[in-house]
Amino acid sequence: MSDREPPRRRVPGPARPSRPAGRRPGPGARPARRPAPARSPAPKLLRLGSHRPRLRMISLALTLVLIAFVVRLLQVQAVDASEYAAKAGQNRYVGHVLAAERGGITDRNGVALATSVDAYDLTADPTMFDREHLKIDDGPEQAAALLAPILGVEQAALLKKLRPANKQLRYVLLARRQTPQVWTQIKELRSALAQKGRSDSSTVNVLAGVFADPSSKRVYPNGDLAAGILGWVNDEGKGGGGIEQQLNARLSGKDGKIRYAQSGGRLVPTAGSTETPAVPGNDVELTIDRDIQWAAQNAISEQVEKSKADRGYVIVQDTRTGQILAMADSPGFDPNDLSKADPAALGNAALQDAYEPGSTAKVMSMAAVLEQNVATPLTHVVVPNRLHRGDRLFKDDIDHPTWNLTLNGVLAKSSNIGTILATGQLGKTQPEANKVLYDYLRKFGIGGYTGLDFPGETKGILAPPDTWSTSQQYTIPFGQGVSINALQAASVYSTIANGGVRIAPTLVRGEKGPDGRFTPAAKPEETRVVSEKTAKTVARMLESVVDDEQGTGTKARIPGYRVAGKTGTANRVDPATGKYRGYTSSFAGFAPADQPRITVYCAIQNATEGGYFGGQICGPIYKEVMEFALKTLQVPPTGAKAASLPVTFTP
Repeated sequence: MSDREPPRRRVPGPARPSRPAGRRPGPGARPARRPAPARSPAPKLLRLGSHRPRLRMISLALTLVLIAFVVRLLQVQAVDASEYAAKAGQNRYVGHVLAAERGGITDRNGVALATSVDAYDLTADPTMFDREHLKIDDGPEQAAALLAPILGVEQAALLKKLRPANKQLRYVLLARRQTPQVWTQIKELRSALAQKGRSDSSTVNVLAGVFADPSSKRVYPNGDLAAGILGWVNDEGKGGGGIEQQLNARLSGKDGKIRYAQSGGRLVPTAGSTETPAVPGNDVELTIDRDIQWAAQNAISEQVEKSKADRGYVIVQDTRTGQILAMADSPGFDPNDLSKADPAALGNAALQDAYEPGSTAKVMSMAAVLEQNVATPLTHVVVPNRLHRGDRLFKDDIDHPTWNLTLNGVLAKSSNIGTILATGQLGKTQPEANKVLYDYLRKFGIGGYTGLDFPGETKGILAPPDTWSTSQQYTIPFGQGVSINALQAASVYSTIANGGVRIAPTLVRGEKGPDGRFTPAAKPEETRVVSEKTAKTVARMLESVVDDEQGTGTKARIPGYRVAGKTGTANRVDPATGKYRGYTSSFAGFAPADQPRITVYCAIQNATEGGYFGGQICGPIYKEVMEFALKTLQVPPTGAKAASLPVTFTP
């Protein structure tokens, strides 16, 4: 046996609950957890397919879309950039003309005869009348119906502009040069429609697309005064006659241009604009005096009405300068309203009518005879009641016994026969005499333009002497068979009054530019026609026409002044038939006779009531207009008395 004790055997006992490591049982120990209930078996999960193919498809679609956008963007911004920019600019930017202010026209004293006042060119944006903007189909029709009575334009014409064939058109002109009152009326109507539309949704402002551009309107403050000189301005803003037409380029100036961005018809200030300013036209100063023009126009209008004549004209000219102080004709017209004008009265009849002057032309024949030294004022001329020349029998305006006249008496009594006899001495043969007379007529300005370069002016008719018929070579010396205009006739007498020197007539004194600087007109051409001695002699002979009791111009006498003048009564060619019908009655002269300042010429065509002799119906007009002009220009009488020349002689 060994010294060890045998191992003890463990007796199994009840099992103890296990405790967590590091925990000892004791007071306050957490009671042991209850065993968790047994879990039910987990359900089977639905397994979906892989998401990656779908993502690939979406990514591919997005990539294609982006590629399409990129390609389009490259096309717009790179390939077709300029084309699209041009289209954008065309639709966004609008441009129109800036009308230049037309220059004014004044008389010699600065009194306005033609001027321009504020006006508006009414425009529209047709795209603002379509359904997209107004939400109605008949926007253009409604707008045209409202505008037509205000503008005085046919409704159909407005509709055509508001509904153009070109749907992209953004600018149309509805009416030119409308007064501020017209534009105010449209604005008030447009505002009323807009205000009503705020409370009534059924009301549409069909005038929202109507706009106005500042412009100007031509106005003639004196109505029909000097209308034949001034002319008028047409709807296009261009001169349609007279000075307005002749000097249109200088009066109208130079139009400007403006181009700006717009939206809905309104200017976009931040988008920028380009502008070329308009250059105003020149102001034109005429030679006429408004007051003398009024006196002349009033006198001729009254006589034309009294005589029931076709028409008449009066010219007033400064003998020393050739400047025209008045040029009046009747009937006339009002350039402010051409709709009421007689088309036959438009223009300037004093320059456009060609007619046979009659006995007022005898002054040229007498000047030629004196200048050629073939006679003197005292030369005896035996004048029979009839004179046979060629195939014609000539007579004076009245039957008379044989007259024993001086050459001065031939002019004073206006003898046709005496004039034929006197001019027959101009050459050894009649053809030679014809040639000499023709040369003098040309130097006096007959058969040529006056120098005014006026629209529609006639130079008259003066045939070459080698073509004169048997009749013409005897009628031309006393003013038949040759045609002139009224200014040519006046210029003849101004030439005698100016000592035998013809100064080309002028109507414009000068122009004032936009800078305010005045530029005088060019000096007119001067031509020596006859000597100063001859001119003074003829002037004395013309005094006998007025002062001598046997003269034909006694009704032209002016108390206190020496007056030189000549009557004329010519058979008249009817322009409608080309045959002689009626008479041209005239009177021409200047005063003071010894120190001439003013020439007045009057002619009346086809007087049908009362008398028709020139001294009878034109002599009083000469007196009335001459008296007024002398007072206006403050021309005093010379105080000298005329030395009368004998009219007759005792055989």
